[in-house]
Amino acid sequence: MVQHDKISDSDLRNKIKNTEICFGGNRKLKIYGTLKCSSGKRMKRENRVFFLSENDASQNGFRPCGHCMKTEYQNWKNGLI
Repeated sequence: MVQHDKISDSDLRNKIKNTEICFGGNRKLKIYGTLKCSSGKRMKRENRVFFLSENDASQNGFRPCGHCMKTEYQNWKNGLI
């Protein structure tokens, strides 16, 4: 897990380009989603975190976003994850 306020913008762009970061999340709400999610783009920088994989996010106690990851969210909600 990488916190947005602890990484420079250029390092962040490089990590996304090299697919070292594939998902973003909200540290306070414990929700993760795709980097293109409109909900994720609205959150404050100090609350934003990044993950390499869905597994990395779930191991840190985050749940899928109901907006951009509907199937994964339904599976989580139904207790399948």
